[in-house]
This record gives sequence, C-alpha cells and structure tokens, in this order.
Amino acid sequence: MAKSSVFSVCGMCTVHCPIKVHVENGQVDFIQGNPHVPAMKNAVCPRGAAGTALIDDSERPQTPLIREGARGEGKWRKATWDEAFDCVAERLEAVREKYGAKAIALTDRGGPFRDIHRAFLRGIGTPNYNNHDSSCARNVQHAALSLTGMGRKAVAYDFKNARHVVLQLRNIFEAINVQEVNNLMDAMEQGCKLTVIDIRANISATKANRYLQIRPGTDYAFNLAVIHELLDKRLYDKKFVNRYIEGVKELEQFVKPYTPEWAEKETGIEAFQIRQFVKDLAEAAPAVIWHPGWMAARYTDSFYVCRSIYIINALLGAYGAKGGLPFVNKPGDVDRKGLKKFMDLYAKPKEKRADGVGWKYKQFEEGPGLAHLLYEVMESEEPYPVKAYIAYRHDPLMGYPEPERLKKMWDKLDLLVSVTFSWSDTAWHSDVVLPLSPYLERESIVVTKNALKPQFFVRRRSVEPRYDTRADWEIVAGLAKRMGLPELVFDKVEDLWNFQLEGTGVTIDDFNTTGLVPLAAKPLYRDFEDIKFKTDTGKIEIISPKLEDNGLPSLKPYQAPAVPPEGSFRLTFGRCALHTQGHTVNNPMLHDQMPENVLWINKGAASPLGIADGDRVDVSQDGYTETITAKVTDMIHPEAVFVIHGFGHKLPVESRAYGKGLADNKFMKGGLDKWDKAGGAIAYQEHFVKVRKAS
Repeated sequence: MAKSSVFSVCGMCTVHCPIKVHVENGQVDFIQGNPHVPAMKNAVCPRGAAGTALIDDSERPQTPLIREGARGEGKWRKATWDEAFDCVAERLEAVREKYGAKAIALTDRGGPFRDIHRAFLRGIGTPNYNNHDSSCARNVQHAALSLTGMGRKAVAYDFKNARHVVLQLRNIFEAINVQEVNNLMDAMEQGCKLTVIDIRANISATKANRYLQIRPGTDYAFNLAVIHELLDKRLYDKKFVNRYIEGVKELEQFVKPYTPEWAEKETGIEAFQIRQFVKDLAEAAPAVIWHPGWMAARYTDSFYVCRSIYIINALLGAYGAKGGLPFVNKPGDVDRKGLKKFMDLYAKPKEKRADGVGWKYKQFEEGPGLAHLLYEVMESEEPYPVKAYIAYRHDPLMGYPEPERLKKMWDKLDLLVSVTFSWSDTAWHSDVVLPLSPYLERESIVVTKNALKPQFFVRRRSVEPRYDTRADWEIVAGLAKRMGLPELVFDKVEDLWNFQLEGTGVTIDDFNTTGLVPLAAKPLYRDFEDIKFKTDTGKIEIISPKLEDNGLPSLKPYQAPAVPPEGSFRLTFGRCALHTQGHTVNNPMLHDQMPENVLWINKGAASPLGIADGDRVDVSQDGYTETITAKVTDMIHPEAVFVIHGFGHKLPVESRAYGKGLADNKFMKGGLDKWDKAGGAIAYQEHFVKVRKAS
C-alpha cells in the first residue's frame, strides 16, 4: 500500500487550522492537527474531521455549468473549462465595454487567500471588492479603528497566559478555533477565570466560572456599567490610562448615570454581580481578554458594544500585555521581508466604490466595504450600474436577510457567477458555476500569519481532484488569460509560489518538514514603552475625530431595546461545533450528526403556549411560516428564541439537507435596511417572530 502525508490547511471554516493529512493509495485516510504546532495538540474540530466527507459527497458541483433556463430554475448545461472561461470572460468584457470596469463586482468570505483574486479585480480596473464582513465583524473592525487607528487583527488574544477571559460576542467552544480553545483550556487549568455574557447558556457558558444571562439587546448597558465601576472605584490601570488614553475625563462624565443599579433594571443582571465581576477583572489585570467578538452583526448599537469592550480592555491595561491583547508582529517587525503581493502588480482603481464606502460613508475603511449596500446599487444603479457579479466562495442568499428581495436586486445583472466547492442558494441562482476543488484537492497561495511569532504557511494538495474541479489559482489564471492579465497566469503552482517568495530568503522546499516557516525564533511581546497607536495623538482616543466629523457620537447615550410585542419573541441565531453556517449542512458526515436545527425557547414562555420539549412548532412573521422542533429550556432568556444558523435548504441537488430545519434569514423582513450606521454591519437580531404549537 502506498502511504504518504501532506502538511496543509483546513478549509472547513474561516479559521484555517494547520493540518497533517494522511493519504493511502491516493485517498485521504486520516486528518489530524499539525503536530508541529503545539497548540493544535494533534487535534481538529468535528468539522475538520469531516473533510473526507466533503470529497466523498457526490452532491457537489462536479463540472463547470452554464445556465440554460431561468435563474434558479435548475436547468444547466455541462461545459468544459475552456467553454466556461470563454463564456464568463466574454460577458465580463461586454459589461466592461458598455458600462466601464467599475460595473464588475466580486464578493467573498474574506480570509487569508484573497490576494490573487483581488489582484484580478484590480487588473480589470474595478474598485468593487466586497466580502461577507458586513454580516459578521465590520462593527468590531470599525470599533478598533475608531479608538486606536489599528484594525481588530492588530492584536492577538493571548489565551494561554490569561488570568480572566470574558466572552460576550464570542462562543469560543462552538465557533471553534482549535488553538484558541486548547490555549484557553490550558489557562483555565492554571486558574484563569472565564465569564460568559449571553442570552442563552451555550457550550462556552457551561464551562464558565460565571455565566450572566443578559436581556437581549442590553449588552451596551452592561458594558457602560462596567466602565462606570472601573472609573468610579479607581480600579483601572492608572499608569496605562495616564500615558496611553486620551479623553478619560469625557468618558468619566459620560458614564456617571450608568451605575450598576441602573444596569440591573436594563439587563436583569444584579448590581452586586456586576460589582464583583469588575473587582475580579481588576485583580486579574492586565492579563485580561474581553473578546471584542466575531459575529457582532446583531443590534443597531453593536458597534458601540464592541467599542465599549475595547475601552474596557484599555482601562485594564490589556493592550500590549502578556495574557491580554499583545500586538501581533509582521515580517518587518522581526527584520524579515514579506511575501510579494499580486495586488501590487496593478494600480489601485481611481473610481469611487459603488457601495459608498470611503466617499459617501467616510467613517468606514474601504477594505471589504459593505456588501448589503453593493446589492442596493445593483437595483438602483446609483451612483452607477453594477452589471456583473462574481460570488467567490460566498452565499449571500443564505448569509443575508431577505433572500427573495436579494434575488430581485440581482434581476438587473447581466452576469452572475458562482465559484464554489459545494452547492449553495447563490450558486443555484447563478448564470455560471465554476466548481472549486475542495481544500484537500487544491493548493492555495502562500500566506503570512501575523502573530506574536509570525510565519508563512501554505496549503498543499493532498489528493488529486475526483471530479472536473480546479483550484482557486487555476480559476483566476483561466479568467486572467482571457482578460488580458498575463501576470496572473501560471501553468504550475510552483511558479506562483516562487513569485510570492522572491526576496524572502524562503523557498517552497522549506515548508516540506512542518508545513510552515516561522519568521522568528520565539513569540515577541513588544515592550510596553514602545507602544504607539495609529491616531493623531498616538494614544487611544475615546473621542474619535472621524466619528465626530461624520455626525456620529463617540460616546452614544444608551437606548433601551424594543420589547417583543405580546406573544412574540426576538429571533436570535448563532453557531455550533458541527456546522459552518450553511456550508456543511449537506455534508454526509456532519448531517448524520446534526440533520436539522431546533428552536430554543424559555420554559416559562413556552408553558402558556402549550409547548413542551420536542413539540413541533410554527414560527411565523408577516404571514410567512416555517415549522421546527422546540427545545424547551430554562437556559435562554424568555424574550428570545434561538436557532443554529444555516438550515432550511430547499435545493433539489441537496437531498440530505432538503427541507430540514428553519432558515432564520427568511424571518427578517426589512433586514437589509437595518444596519448599524456607525459600524456598518447588518443588525440581524432586531426582528420578532410568533411561535405556536403546530397543528
């Protein structure tokens, strides 16, 4: 038997854990965490273990497809890659000739492998790159920028050395980053405390020293009370505050009304619990991590929730601290040359973005923009028409509110292309499907991991593609060849890697032994005295000139959330350890373990409705109804119901997932218009539904 192993990178979610893949006779036999990364402890999460099922799944696109019927009708013609590339390139060229390059847009799910397809966009001349972040972490990013001038990824989370970790917008034990989970567990074994603030007792809450069940929509109230207590009792890090924070007096004046007693009435969390919690934080400082969140697209004030979290971290001196939020290091910080970038091959397009980011909405960084505003432009054609759209590993019809409204927004598109390794609602609605090889069957570009100990890493192909699918770099090269961009055309992946590594002193062979190349000998914590923030004052600025200049308050007065109407509940959703949103619900292995979602509902709220645990219930909003099984429990706030996101698929090509569970985004009428004007993200959890026992 022929046996081998390949170091690679998992692709089952956006964490991209380093892995070692064991291959026997050309088939994947076993997947483990990269043994040369100590925090992996040789492990992968349940999703990572199901990578083999992704390959084995016959219900995925197996060849390029060109639509023959109406959009969404499911009538396809199998095509060769040359046919598909020619079709897409000709239609892109027609759009560019008629409307200009700016009429072409692409969205993706973000992540570290974007450089080559973003370079493709620059090369053809469009500024309209967006990713999914307005449905995820835009509020976090903009909150970080508003205080420090640096993005959310400028700091690491030093879980292994932490003494107190707070999870408020982060469910670390279900939205799994294996290294973070292992490091936090190690820290907890050494005495680190864990506090979870959530509307329901998720898995993270079951492992916490303190679980605070908060009333939905009142996180900002809780955080303001924490800031009040830190300042009122002088429990903050005085040396750090005096040296590195500008605007403390304004902050102190602002939070005076927001006492723990006031917060108790808003949040339902008793004042004495808030005070004890703050004391515990102060005792652990500066080795404190109050995580600013992953999916923070929740309420219309979620930007200010994230901003208040960063302020609390700053007051505790956690910025730059071991066990807190130390600054990551880039290659240049450790005297190494970074990777050569494909994007640098082309000048940045001078056209303004269609979504208004950077010119109409000057408070936002351009970066990935705001996809929901891009979709509005496809319908309105203001400030200009957007006529061609590539959804690159992205399923907005599952990931954004109001999918039927989105389809209507796309009616004016001349071309809709989906690049995907699995079927999705968006792919099914597309004009052309370009099938991406699953991550075990493809290589990707070399990537830099900025960290305390920065490194380069690479995804290598573990096995040959089973079907007629291609790697991302091959798809970009095929289109670039036809669009007059020879710089992005590579016949061999080794030539692509050599381009990136030029001048770094690293060769692709250096990845053979461990799958990654460290750029420093050990983790580097920057000296406390060397900290300088990227603001005008060089300090953390409580009062943000950029916010204020654009008519937005730096310190927003609290507004109580709407109370659910009689007989209604606030609809909330989240993650679990077994599925990555809607991408994995048809995966044979993961579907067997969790075939559908259930509706969490409070026992006290369910009883008057005659609903018992395990009953089928109808969930409705404005005449639209879906049916789901109820999970009746004390472990959720009575104002809310909760589901795992990503279910409710209705594609005939997904026999396992078809009709299983409830699709939360179909219960968000007007949801595309409900977004946080300060942070940019959609406010997903500002919707109410009625629940009744199914007849």
